[in-house]
Amino acid sequence: MNTKVFYQDNNAIILCGDMLLDERIPDNHIDLIVTSPPYNLSKEYSSSNDNLDYEEYLAFTKNWLNKCCKYAKPDGRLCLNIPLDTSKGEIRSTGSDITHIAKETGWNYKTSIIWNKNTVTGSNAKGSYASASSPNIIAPVELIVVFYKNQWKKQNKGCSDITKQEFTNWTKGIWSFNGESSKAIGHPAPFPVELPKRCIKLLSYKDDIILDPFMGSGTTLIAANSLGRKAYGIDISREYCELAMGRLLKCPQIK
Repeated sequence: MNTKVFYQDNNAIILCGDMLLDERIPDNHIDLIVTSPPYNLSKEYSSSNDNLDYEEYLAFTKNWLNKCCKYAKPDGRLCLNIPLDTSKGEIRSTGSDITHIAKETGWNYKTSIIWNKNTVTGSNAKGSYASASSPNIIAPVELIVVFYKNQWKKQNKGCSDITKQEFTNWTKGIWSFNGESSKAIGHPAPFPVELPKRCIKLLSYKDDIILDPFMGSGTTLIAANSLGRKAYGIDISREYCELAMGRLLKCPQIK
């Protein structure tokens, strides 16, 4: 379905519908995209299928990354929160596969940030426990892969609001902060506001335009709005659009 305006104020627009069919966001319009797409791990989303054949999942990934490349300005950037690997059925190099597809759709690779979630998985799928026979290695980290469209250096002059200490810490490439509770937020796969907050302060100016094409519970919009950026969020689920709107209206200022 085409996207429809679900909520709008001076700084944020929530669009409800299929982002692949969206015609409301102009091409070459977005300064920074911060998003975490579905991981295809059979999460119970309210309006989308998270249990695709892997090749079908990669084809879907190519379609939406291509759409995002059209949204971005020539110096637009993309921060893509994706898994290092996934182990549904078999272990797959999901992060590498998605990075390769992003480059096929016109994005240029800049760097990868390792997000240490400070948690050790509770999975018992260790393979051959205490044996070299066939052990499984499970890393409690995710990737934030950074891309740019045509040129990395921003072409316009703007106001950066990142502090010297934040810049020093966040350019080291290993970010350590906890994940977000799905139960507390009311969404099966939320990320913490710290993730888009860092991406936005490090990679955009105040008054830049931010987009999350898989808005979910609205965390990217909350960070953008609180940091003086304008933002679009798109989600196919009306339930999640309502959740994001409610959180956005109550969000505190981020320091």
